Amino acid sequence: MPIVFDPGKEGLEKVLRDYQIEALRVVWANAERGVTSREVWESVKKALEGVKTISRASIINFLNTMCDDGILRYKEETCKGGMRRKYFPALDEEGFKKYIAQTVIESLLRDFPEQTLEAIREALGRHPELADKLRSLL
Repeated sequence: MPIVFDPGKEGLEKVLRDYQIEALRVVWANAERGVTSREVWESVKKALEGVKTISRASIINFLNTMCDDGILRYKEETCKGGMRRKYFPALDEEGFKKYIAQTVIESLLRDFPEQTLEAIREALGRHPELADKLRSLL
């Protein structure tokens, strides 16, 4: 899924729609047992009740795209109607946030290397505590 970054939004809303955030939260909350698309859809539908309606197909498409991108994984299992997928996190929430940051920074470095490095230097100058943390990581 191509990342569309909106710096005017807060948190995960910078890169995901409300129903997508809710869907990932359901998967993350059920990491051990996994969840079916129906369970995710029902939970998202309830969370957004009165605000928005979302189709089950939209949930399935999103979950499968997240699998294709390595953010989620799935296991197929037999059920009464044939086969179904149970979804599990491949990345937890912190891992997903790192994936987003890494993807955005690498894209900027590829297309605007000098400007990106200068912007990072300036941003760290405004946040010395983060500059210290970065030095300790290097």
